[in-house]
Amino acid sequence: MFISNAYAQAAGAAPAGGSSLMQLLPLVLMFVVLYFIMIRPQMKKQKEHKAMIDALAKGDEVVTAGGLLGRVTKVAESFVSLEVSSGVEVQCQRSAVVQVLPKGSIK
Repeated sequence: MFISNAYAQAAGAAPAGGSSLMQLLPLVLMFVVLYFIMIRPQMKKQKEHKAMIDALAKGDEVVTAGGLLGRVTKVAESFVSLEVSSGVEVQCQRSAVVQVLPKGSIK
């Protein structure tokens, strides 16, 4: 009566091979941007931190992740002894050292 019949239409032509490449292009582009903005700088920072930790030596003045300032008195394979005050030594992990200060920073 008032409703007309709906007939199925024939399927359209399949997309060409170049079109599937164009669909993947934004995904690839996003990964490349992510790599250069996030992953690469983080890897560079990790490499610099590892080099700094490997170069720790007795007498270096350092800052730990907890904000503790001290002078390195002993260096072991995975731990460092810090003199935080005259006669007061603490041990911390080498990876907890965040920054090496210039000589004479700690008085």
